[in-house]
Amino acid sequence: MKAVRTDQEIECPEIDAGLRARGVELVTLPDGIPEDRLMQEVADADLLMMCYTPITARIIAAARRLRGIVKYGVGIDAIDIPAAMARGIPVVNVPDYAQETVAEAAFALMIALARRLPEIGRTMERDGWIWPTERWLGRDIAGATVGLVGTGKIGRSMARMAGAGFRARVLGYDPHVDAATMAAAGIEKVDDLQAMLRQCDFVSLHSMLNTSTRHLIGRAELACLKPAAILVNVSRGALIDEAALVEAVLAGRLGGVGLDVYGEEPLAKEGHPLSALFGRPDVILFPHLAFFTGEAMRRLSDDTLARCFEVLEGRPVEIRSHDPRLRVQQHNVLFL
Repeated sequence: MKAVRTDQEIECPEIDAGLRARGVELVTLPDGIPEDRLMQEVADADLLMMCYTPITARIIAAARRLRGIVKYGVGIDAIDIPAAMARGIPVVNVPDYAQETVAEAAFALMIALARRLPEIGRTMERDGWIWPTERWLGRDIAGATVGLVGTGKIGRSMARMAGAGFRARVLGYDPHVDAATMAAAGIEKVDDLQAMLRQCDFVSLHSMLNTSTRHLIGRAELACLKPAAILVNVSRGALIDEAALVEAVLAGRLGGVGLDVYGEEPLAKEGHPLSALFGRPDVILFPHLAFFTGEAMRRLSDDTLARCFEVLEGRPVEIRSHDPRLRVQQHNVLFL
């Protein structure tokens, strides 16, 4: 049996060792691999694992022996799922390994911006001390209004931290979650996104990316935010119109921005749509590592290997995600 894992820059020693221990020939490939090269490698592969690399219809068509595609992570936007379904190839992700982990990272970005931690840290390193002048004035989360765009598992974890933990008022915009479910998580449901944004001191994005949510936060939505509002995104970069975001930040229309995800990855200090945000005291740019803790990676390894072995052994593949793009599959899947 042969398995191909893309995005080898993401170190997954337990996954790689687990497959090889079962006698699987494992080929790892770098980020940014050309489509034609990937097509060659998957031509005789039984299993394809990916994280960020696009898995196109051409790649799927070239994989004559392919039994399954495993996303070792959550987002499935880069996989042509209809093409896989047409071949009867199950597609599965690992949705639950980092919901608390990612929420913690979002909260860390939020509180770091509220208390000006990056800029204060850099100034202390340079000068050794600072005095409590207006420049360094921080903000409380307690008593503030936190808006969540998307109130799934990660969003609800964030709500608990902000609400029960820090005594903030928590609002939520999510057309797919009813008011009762939100209320049980300590969230006040708001049906109008722009109306919610106008009330918020902090906004954190936790929505999946699809055609209806791409650029969900655009110029009009950014204009609704208070001048001191802090915006955090640990979900999907394309949820935000990044050109509009850069304009808003450079014009001083936001209080702070914390990003872990980008429409184009990897980020770069030059030549990237967001390059202008480097070095700003009101911006934190995190390298898509909100998920990256020892505990979360152990859970990811265990769940990924379980799905891989289901594929390779011809057993039904467990689909734990409630993403409708995965729930419509019919071939060799088991919905949990």
